[in-house]
Amino acid sequence: MEFKDVFTDLRKKAGLSQNEAAEKLFVTRQAVSRWERGETVPEVETLQTLSKLFGVSINTLLGEPRTLVCQSCGMPLNDEILARDQDGSFNEGYCKWCWGNGDFYAHCTMEEMIEICLPHMPGDKETAKAYLSDLLPTLDRWKKKDA
Repeated sequence: MEFKDVFTDLRKKAGLSQNEAAEKLFVTRQAVSRWERGETVPEVETLQTLSKLFGVSINTLLGEPRTLVCQSCGMPLNDEILARDQDGSFNEGYCKWCWGNGDFYAHCTMEEMIEICLPHMPGDKETAKAYLSDLLPTLDRWKKKDA
């Protein structure tokens, strides 16, 4: 889906006219109309406001162009399990089990994170452990900060 389709669907589900949506977003009705025709896409600040207004991530608003993965545990992310920052906005970097209120829930080592994740992994534990041992070092939380 493209932004125009996602936005139009969310606006209608919220029961908002183009005028009402424009008022809530501090833009003109013409801007809303251009978004819905696919002529333009809102600026980043407006996308952030839309994210809060409709309770969806910016990634969802843009038609999910990126596959999001928790940068702590490696879990695939969607709006239902995305973390939230202190201001209530979505944090598209982490799942709700790893991050909340501006900090990691589990202050642990990478090895401890693997042990936390193992019971939730499918298949045999040795294969899962090898998979996590390869994956976690590539994630932002665990990358070595050189220089």
